Amino acid sequence: MEEQKLLQVVQAAAKQLGCTVESLTLDDDNNIEVVIDRPGSPVDLSDCETVHRAVLAAFDRDIEDYALTVSSLGISGAEADEMLNEINDK
Repeated sequence: MEEQKLLQVVQAAAKQLGCTVESLTLDDDNNIEVVIDRPGSPVDLSDCETVHRAVLAAFDRDIEDYALTVSSLGISGAEADEMLNEINDK
């Protein structure tokens, strides 16, 4: 996966939301962890979902074979995944 393109996609999506990218980690197994923040205002689940969807639109999972977690400074990646699973189960 092209890390520079990934960073550009994540930063563009975050900027549209008024957020900043606090960290982006891409390991050798294509596990991606993104942490976003919004100065002066909380990041909500829909913000994380928007950044997540931007990456999904830019990179085909079948070709790139990656795992993606987007979270905020206020919650961990695991907590965000759990919240998304609960929403999708409803």
